[in-house]
Amino acid sequence: MKRIILTGGGTAGHVTPNLALLPLLKEHGYDIRYIGSKEGIEKNLVGAAGIPYDGISSGKLRRYFDWKNFTDPFRVIKGFGEAKKLLKQYRPDVVFSKGGFVSVPVVLAAKKLKIPAVIHESDMTPGLANKLSIPSAAKVCCNFPETLENLPKEKAIVTGCPIRGELLSGSRVKGLTLTGFSPDRPVLLVIGGSLGSVRVNAAIRQVLPKLLENFQVIHICGKKNLDENLKGTPGYLQYEYVNDHLKDLFAMADVVVSRAGANAICELLALRKPHILVPLSAAASRGDQILNAGSFQKQGFSAVIPEEELSDERLLDTIDEVYKNRSRYIEAMEKSPLGNAVETIVGLLDELSGNKHNA
Repeated sequence: MKRIILTGGGTAGHVTPNLALLPLLKEHGYDIRYIGSKEGIEKNLVGAAGIPYDGISSGKLRRYFDWKNFTDPFRVIKGFGEAKKLLKQYRPDVVFSKGGFVSVPVVLAAKKLKIPAVIHESDMTPGLANKLSIPSAAKVCCNFPETLENLPKEKAIVTGCPIRGELLSGSRVKGLTLTGFSPDRPVLLVIGGSLGSVRVNAAIRQVLPKLLENFQVIHICGKKNLDENLKGTPGYLQYEYVNDHLKDLFAMADVVVSRAGANAICELLALRKPHILVPLSAAASRGDQILNAGSFQKQGFSAVIPEEELSDERLLDTIDEVYKNRSRYIEAMEKSPLGNAVETIVGLLDELSGNKHNA
């Protein structure tokens, strides 16, 4: 039996692509373990998937002043020792990393032990954790053609992002039954990310009366972001978070409004859902969502509204335009060269684990 160590953490975006690989990895006969941080979000997500989990020490390398910048390097060094010990114990054939700072000591330890590691970069430009890991990686997968310019040619491959297979099996009928919506009116799905987006939530609620003239609205607004005053509004349903039925809500959606996180937009591409992206502003991030959205807009997949330009009129006009021209957006997405990222990545892992055996 082949063995693989998965790693990555810090946010759900560093974990869910790993989880998307699980069914095919199992089908290919891998014994799977996960290395993450001791108390990160990944611990619960991986535990719920039934995968054996080991936590190691991890630090964060910040671009701003923080007293932890003086202590976290020692945590990283400790994490490297712990990762090396675990890799020696489990003797995996290959390592797959989805990024986040906890993954750095694992990839470095794999390099030290001559275990091939594959890393995946979701955003247009590599984050700091992956920048540190790239020299130790055998291959670097990415989502965007533009990212190849920032990666070593001999290592880089555009795969797209691994998407949970269940998202592709949603039922419009089940979605309509769940929500009680009419099959005769279009549905707008609004997603602000796992924590919700205050800006997007406020913008949607501001124009809700106008939206409801033409659309039924499903609003996934994030934890503690429900508006009690809007409960019971005909044609409008709000959820803090959706897990099991998300595939059915996607299946019934005619248009989606979303942030521009890499995992989210790759799911929209895989589902061929016409959408509007509202990327997180550069003032609140390193600007990766702006670059992600720009790439998708350039390829004809998305309409984009910069957060700074998000107004009532702009939002309503853009939703109306995307709905009226939805066939054009769908056609562009259907021409995307990106295939099944899960199959591509697992094939790459098979190749490297086989190469290791043949060495």
